[in-house]
Amino acid sequence: MKLTFLGAAREVTGSRFLLQAAGKNIMVDYGMEQGVDLYENAPLPMAESRIDFVFLTHAHIDHSGYLPLLYKRGFRGAIFATDATADLCRIMLLDSAHIQESDAEWKTRKAQRQGKPPVEPLYTQEDALGACGLFRPCHYDQRVEVCPGVSIRMVDVGHLLGSASIEVTVTEGTETRVIVFSGDIGNLHQPLLRDPQYLHAADLVVMESTYGDRSHGPVPDYLSALSRVLQETFDRGGNVVIPSFAVGRTQEMLYFIRQIKQEGRVHGHDGFPVYVDSPLGIEATTVFNDNTRECADEETLALLRAGVNPLTFADLRITRSAEESKLINTDPTPKVILSASGMCDAGRVRHHLKHNLWRPECTVLFVGYQSVGTLGRSIVDGAGEVRLFGETVAVNAHIETLAGVSGHADNAGLMRWISAFEQKPRHVFVVHGEDEVAAAFAARLESELGLEANAPYNGESWDLISLTCLSEGNRERLRRPSREAAALDALPARRAPEPAAPERTAKAPDFSTAYGQLLLAGEKLSALIRRMQGRGARQQSRLARQMNLLVKKFGGR
Repeated sequence: MKLTFLGAAREVTGSRFLLQAAGKNIMVDYGMEQGVDLYENAPLPMAESRIDFVFLTHAHIDHSGYLPLLYKRGFRGAIFATDATADLCRIMLLDSAHIQESDAEWKTRKAQRQGKPPVEPLYTQEDALGACGLFRPCHYDQRVEVCPGVSIRMVDVGHLLGSASIEVTVTEGTETRVIVFSGDIGNLHQPLLRDPQYLHAADLVVMESTYGDRSHGPVPDYLSALSRVLQETFDRGGNVVIPSFAVGRTQEMLYFIRQIKQEGRVHGHDGFPVYVDSPLGIEATTVFNDNTRECADEETLALLRAGVNPLTFADLRITRSAEESKLINTDPTPKVILSASGMCDAGRVRHHLKHNLWRPECTVLFVGYQSVGTLGRSIVDGAGEVRLFGETVAVNAHIETLAGVSGHADNAGLMRWISAFEQKPRHVFVVHGEDEVAAAFAARLESELGLEANAPYNGESWDLISLTCLSEGNRERLRRPSREAAALDALPARRAPEPAAPERTAKAPDFSTAYGQLLLAGEKLSALIRRMQGRGARQQSRLARQMNLLVKKFGGR
């Protein structure tokens, strides 16, 4: 029984943990790094085809973003996740693949001008669709027998729609161990989502430490704080740009703004427009609406029972196309612009920063964690100017942070979560935190709670029966950021296609076959049809005629 740390070890992103037990190779999360890569990542110590299962805590790209790459390299096992996580991954992984393909296409054009070979994307939409076909959705608190000797239970951890701590029970011969992977532990009193649910028994715990050194402070009055920012900015004649993760944070902001409008908290600017300039955010909002019954808190359920959709209101404007996005900044009316990515490293938000960051009447409001090395972190840390699209842009806008609006528990919340275990775990592995933060939090667990704890390095491996370290991880920092590191929580400039929902237990499509190619072509055609919305009637009619002719040719009606 062995556990190896392959990502998010003394770093905040790129969660990847290899559990080898009961004769199986199991990955817990398979995420992509975001921001600066501090340590050289240890390679997967086996071929990807030898991985039997993946247990996925939630849909964020830093936990799920390498699943298409895993599929590309031969993985065909089952991916266990909650229903909502499976639904979110169907849009987020396609979106991530679209970004990979677009980036590779741009780099290839540049390379060809220099006589260099073409650039291959890290993975494609085919790979993303293939990975989506492997999901095995689970309900919260349901005990699932994965295989002989391995069972799991997913517990709502309140971080994101569908997020879970995963309790893994493993038996080898006469030895049984319960291993809890915390996933990202949620904050208290978040809109829409339930508070984290606690577990009470485990032999071993792998827990995150993102805010292990910080307190969110007293629960802020979100509505008053956001209302103040809106009022002051609109009074100056400016826009409020909110870099917002498309999944989770966008929906929370819509929840707050609906209430602000309902209660008339902003004066003199009745009917101020709110733009959601995020195709991925729009699709994610649909997933939220579809999964509220299992995931929502009691306040949200009460609104739904009263016939109130907590995510919609008057003057909410949805922009899907790039053309619609460009028009936003031509309108002088003070407005709210919600756009991804949340760390400003990609996506349409960079265009909105280019148009608003230099204007002293405007406000850029940050509502989520900003990883080291990202553009968002630079702005929050007080940069006087930044580079956007090859231009130097002065930071003259008001820079605000909405304190406490975080999907992560703070240090008190983390301590509350680990203290809920009624019997002390034999060992706690502290992960998913900046280098010094993870180490300090592990030391705190030892000094304050009497727990045996450490912050493993990337590549570190432990025997879970004897609790001995089998190999030390890499302790040497990189001199420069890894080229592999990328902030992929962003939406692309063009909308990614949405895959057809596969059967819950269906095998992944084989895209090497003619039928698989036909399925892929159908997905691309569906995406094209959606992008035709808003275009001229002549173009729409032409496409419809051509499609109808094709259908008739092959025997359709």
